Amino acid sequence: MCPNNSTDRDTWAGGQGLLVSPITQVEQRSWKHWCGEIKRTRCTGEESWVDSRTVYIGHKVPPPGTEAYIPQRFPDNRVVSSKYTFWNFIPKNLFEQFRRIANFYFLIIFLVQLIIDTPTSPMTSGLPLFFVITVTAIKQGYEDWIRHKADNAVNQCPVHVIQHGKVVRKQSQKLQVGDIVQVKEDETFPCDLILLSTSREDGTCFVTTASLDGESSHKTYYAVQDTKAFNTAEEVDTLHATIECEQPQPDLYKFVGRINIYLDRDEPIARPLGSENLLLRGATLKNTEYIHAVAIYTGMETKMALNYQSKSQKRSAVEKSMNAYLIVYLGILISKALINTVLKYVSQSNNQKTETERQRHVLIRAFTDFLAFMVLFNYIIPVSMYVTVEMQKFLGSYFILWDDDMFDEELGEGPLVNTSDLNEELGQVEYVFTDKTGTLTENNMELRECCVDGNVYVPHAICNGQILPGAAGMDMIDSSPGVDGKEREELFFRALCLCHTVQVKEEETVDGIKRGIHQGKSTSFYISSSPDEVALVEGMKRLGFTYLRLKNSHMEILNREDEMERFELLEVLNFDSVRRRMSVIVKSSSGEYYLFCKGADSSIFPRVVSGKVEQVRARVEHNAVEGLRTLCVAYKKLTHEEYDQTCRLLNSAKLALQDRDKKLAEAYDVIEKDFILLGATAVEDRLQDKAADTIESLHKAGMKVWVLTGDKMETAAATCYASKLFHRNTQILELTTKRTEEQSLHDVLFDLSRTVLRQHGSMTRDIFSGWVQWNTFTCSHTHTDTFTHMCRSHRLSGDYQDYGLIIDGATLSAVLKPTQDVTSNGGNYKEIFLEICRNCSAVLCCRMAPLQKAQIVKLIKASKEHPITLAIGDGANDVSMILEAHVGIGIMGKEGRQAARNSDYAITKFKHLKKMLLVHGHYYYIRIAELVQYFFYKNVCFIFPQFLYQFFCGFSQQPLYDTAYLTLYNISFTSLPILLYSLMEQHINMDILKRDPSLYRDIAKNSLLRWPTFIYWTLLGVFDAMVFFFGAFFLFDNTTFTSNGQMFGNWTFGTLVFTVLVFTVTLKLALDTHYWTWINHFVIWGSLLFYVIFSLLWGGIIWPFLNYQRMYYVFMQMLSSGPAWLSIILLIIVSLLPDVVKKVLCRALCPTTTERIQNADKLYKGHLSEFTPLSSLQAPPARKHDRHGNESQNHTHRRSDSSPPKKLMCTYWGGRPDYCTFNSFLRIDENPRFSGAAYAYRTPGPETSV
Repeated sequence: MCPNNSTDRDTWAGGQGLLVSPITQVEQRSWKHWCGEIKRTRCTGEESWVDSRTVYIGHKVPPPGTEAYIPQRFPDNRVVSSKYTFWNFIPKNLFEQFRRIANFYFLIIFLVQLIIDTPTSPMTSGLPLFFVITVTAIKQGYEDWIRHKADNAVNQCPVHVIQHGKVVRKQSQKLQVGDIVQVKEDETFPCDLILLSTSREDGTCFVTTASLDGESSHKTYYAVQDTKAFNTAEEVDTLHATIECEQPQPDLYKFVGRINIYLDRDEPIARPLGSENLLLRGATLKNTEYIHAVAIYTGMETKMALNYQSKSQKRSAVEKSMNAYLIVYLGILISKALINTVLKYVSQSNNQKTETERQRHVLIRAFTDFLAFMVLFNYIIPVSMYVTVEMQKFLGSYFILWDDDMFDEELGEGPLVNTSDLNEELGQVEYVFTDKTGTLTENNMELRECCVDGNVYVPHAICNGQILPGAAGMDMIDSSPGVDGKEREELFFRALCLCHTVQVKEEETVDGIKRGIHQGKSTSFYISSSPDEVALVEGMKRLGFTYLRLKNSHMEILNREDEMERFELLEVLNFDSVRRRMSVIVKSSSGEYYLFCKGADSSIFPRVVSGKVEQVRARVEHNAVEGLRTLCVAYKKLTHEEYDQTCRLLNSAKLALQDRDKKLAEAYDVIEKDFILLGATAVEDRLQDKAADTIESLHKAGMKVWVLTGDKMETAAATCYASKLFHRNTQILELTTKRTEEQSLHDVLFDLSRTVLRQHGSMTRDIFSGWVQWNTFTCSHTHTDTFTHMCRSHRLSGDYQDYGLIIDGATLSAVLKPTQDVTSNGGNYKEIFLEICRNCSAVLCCRMAPLQKAQIVKLIKASKEHPITLAIGDGANDVSMILEAHVGIGIMGKEGRQAARNSDYAITKFKHLKKMLLVHGHYYYIRIAELVQYFFYKNVCFIFPQFLYQFFCGFSQQPLYDTAYLTLYNISFTSLPILLYSLMEQHINMDILKRDPSLYRDIAKNSLLRWPTFIYWTLLGVFDAMVFFFGAFFLFDNTTFTSNGQMFGNWTFGTLVFTVLVFTVTLKLALDTHYWTWINHFVIWGSLLFYVIFSLLWGGIIWPFLNYQRMYYVFMQMLSSGPAWLSIILLIIVSLLPDVVKKVLCRALCPTTTERIQNADKLYKGHLSEFTPLSSLQAPPARKHDRHGNESQNHTHRRSDSSPPKKLMCTYWGGRPDYCTFNSFLRIDENPRFSGAAYAYRTPGPETSV
């Protein structure tokens, strides 16, 4: 029931002595309007506010006659993140597994073997399939069991609920909407709550929301003004109120509702509720003893649960290649079965048919035979490859977790692997998208200077024109403001001490960490949701103005004369990313009203009417170029009438239940204008350790690095120069709002395209078609490969110009916006923008919104090259691009763990990205590439002899191998060596991989799984299979081999072929292994020994569970023959010889970079990684000693060092390269004589002879 009128008298609440303010006229009108909307909606079914809920606080029915009691059913507070239950695990898991094509294919084969008469036992397909399904189910079941444990830990967590005036404990999952909850300090909110009261007198509490939005700093939330005095459980239990609010929706920052408080009168008091009153599940109470709040959203309806974003299934390039190869082999399988079926009926056309064959139709018989041949040859598709790949990825991910170099001592944490499905993708990255603040920088702010009317102040250096103690040796700026400027100077300092949301912690510990201890006494320090604000307040403290506390809505500061000043805090106009500023309205002790505002220069300067704008603007631009974060400060005085008008405007906007954010923005726009400029501040965010070295290494590895940030262009550009993303000789191209205001976007894109493509002599006609004026210059059709070749040619010739592009968010929106008129105005801007970016070595995107970051990543992913992308960030605003990229990496930094939780991998520092990509990614890729190719190779070797055998057995579908061999070939005999290889192989020492990032280029673009390589492995398998079969066939044709004169039978012949097969494929892997350990020896030779022992036992014992034993004594009979031993050895050598010869010739005539390094490392007996000079690889390595007989130490030599190069990774002598050096290093970057890799690794020391 809605109130019809309001009273003007003060009212006392429930005998508690609480004076309640009457409803203002504005509130009454808004309340009537909102109630009307509710009524119209309920009656006529209008769309607005159809989804609302009523929550009865404490489950108390409202007083009779005030409102209709409408009970509603809400979910409990149980959280479910698991996928399975005890009852649905088996059917649901089986359904999901058989949705995979490979598993479904083998299920069909298994059913065919059960239904029709096939040459092989159903166990040959059923057992491997059962093994794969079982292992996968156990893995997925274990992962879901972990999720169940995590859910139970959360759901059974005790919470304190007020019932009948007492605090009782209950499990979190039993919490219901309407329950009044008591939460104590450092406890996590169990559900979404509306704050009723706190232990603080001002009704505020401090909260960290790191688990929600990634921000680990403290935020302030406010209790309802009319309930903040209900401090005890008994008082809270007497509260009669209802809450009308919107239904759950996932926006963390939006909430609209109203609380109706019923007192000793007919009409309730209505108060608006917003996001500042809503405590979200997962957030943690800080620096507040306790709070009382009411549950409004529970369980899976909480905003945290609604923000559970199901990650899209990311598939690696290797997996896509595997599927393509699978299709090819499926075609080969069908072809084999079809050929054998046709040849069978051609060969039997003249034979007399049996009675059974005459009764069956020829098509039915042909189809049955076709299925039988499919079953016989189905092993060419390796079902065990999928489970081996999954095991390799799962086990291989632990190498990242165990990497001590990536462990951070400061945080006490190491890297995290949230998914192991993308390990090999780390070795294929072409584009790296990185955040700036907290990723490239430390997110550790420090005030470097402030400028008041053009006068510069440096904390601990200059204040009021005087050099402070301890400032010796620093660059000073004599900037005495004079007598007239002192008042404005102090007003500037007061503005920064008042315009913020900083809280003061006066206890000895904060968040369990002892801080602020000075000479054994605890001192206060600052906490805020923004590290910039803490830096500013601390900087003011060093300049003589100390912010003390907020007490009873009064802000207290200590001036230079140690006098306390009190200002009443009246209104806070919070910061938002659209306005890019915040304001406070305060009242001084003398009764004057001030509006202080601070924000970005672009949002302050247009609203300034007086002040030394040009001097401050010049200083802001100077600091931005230096990479400092700048803010401008302004103020204006308000009269009492202006303040009243401002309050009415703000209250009207706050009470709006529809479009509240829009109305607040309009109100802020009216209030925040006609400022007087005071000055500006400059805050430094230091670059992370080795960030510049990491970016330089990524560039040398062939990756393009893009920085996506919300900062202003000048600050971001300075950071890019400091991190070596841009170099001093980089020509910067700007695609910004400032430039597009001077000329159209069409013309700007045209000019930039002409600039970057001018050196190539032509431009791409297909991109500019329809919008370029062809009479401007001549264009030609250019393909990407040709263009790339031209780029490299220009690099090598020394004529290459390095370009860097800077684009802002507004211009990006215009570029990505689809144009209405393609022919007249411009066509597809996206294509020309991409073409510009392709020709730039680095791109900086500033003023980016989180969604725009994801759009950039998606744009590059969808380009015609389809490059592999990686996104890395540390905050919640980076989650969108992390989820969008092929590989997402989160940094566990100061902005919480949201990015780390949503990422595929998480690291503690940006510098660890270098080893993750250049070492781990490199190893992962070459290992799994060998695994995939090897699996297809060994299965071709396995099945092709079976195909050839049908030509000699009349296409009778007679199997060549025994059932046990068919079943165990991929499961036991040949599986462990390749699994261990894919986990342990190191074809190049990891120190060399870190030293020479250009080696990463050799595996780029899925080079080891391209079709030529796949065809080579397939043909090699066919050749080896023909050697196995025809070698054994011709060597044993019409010959007796045993001592009793017996001839070899078909099972002995098949066993001989199988023995040569197992030994050949295993030794082939041994020849490909470069990194030998005792585990490799144990597994490789142990697998061969296991095969021999198994064959002896399988054929040497009469097994009671077998109806017939066709392999009895076959293996022993074969081994008793001397010629058989000779044949096995000879066929193995012949099979391996072509691959060995090919490798030897390739290494001798045209070695790859990897092969040269392997040769050099063998020559130096593994010591190549210790900065061995590679310009003298002809001679054996010798230890160099200094004149005192000590071994010389290698030290990193910087580019800036003036000492001559002593040791070079590669050298040129007389214009001719030294061919004992690395081929990949023979690229010219900045120095015409040395490559980038060589130039970076010169070391002073003894001369090295060549």
